[in-house]
Amino acid sequence: MIPSAPSQRTAAPDGRPAADQPAWRQDFPVDAPQDQYLTRRGFTRFVMLASAVFGLGQLGLAVCNLFRGRRAPSPTQPIARVAEIPVGSVRWFHCADAGGPCLLLRPAPDAIVAFSQKCTHLGCAVTPDADGKRLRCPCHEGLFDAATGRPLAGPPRRPLPRVALQLRDGVIHAVGVDEQPL
Repeated sequence: MIPSAPSQRTAAPDGRPAADQPAWRQDFPVDAPQDQYLTRRGFTRFVMLASAVFGLGQLGLAVCNLFRGRRAPSPTQPIARVAEIPVGSVRWFHCADAGGPCLLLRPAPDAIVAFSQKCTHLGCAVTPDADGKRLRCPCHEGLFDAATGRPLAGPPRRPLPRVALQLRDGVIHAVGVDEQPL
């Protein structure tokens, strides 16, 4: 039975009549006008499925964030004695909470700070400048303030993660990582 409505008739994609079509097209007929047709029910099914996938993804991220904050705190890590760190000097150390190498800086006699050595732009290693007042990322010429970890120039927009320190019996200990606001 051949449909009478022109919109329901099978037509070849090239528009030629059926007699002019190659033999393979008779074996594999494609209804070109109906091929692109999408029912409302099919569209609704697709939208609901996509929404469910995105919703499950968001739920998974929420659960991961919930459990990330509940991990056991790392034990404190001794870094150095205060007497071993002269004013204006830097000491490298490894801190598991910061995710790798860190810098311990003593910019003033009464100030000791520590930061992760990973640049917040693309993760390159930051190094102290010769004057000791700035930390430089050599990859994209980013600059950070050595006393606060805040970005001064270049592409980095977030401050360096600050390592929390405690002083016990003249020994500096790393106790965790402080999240700094923007």
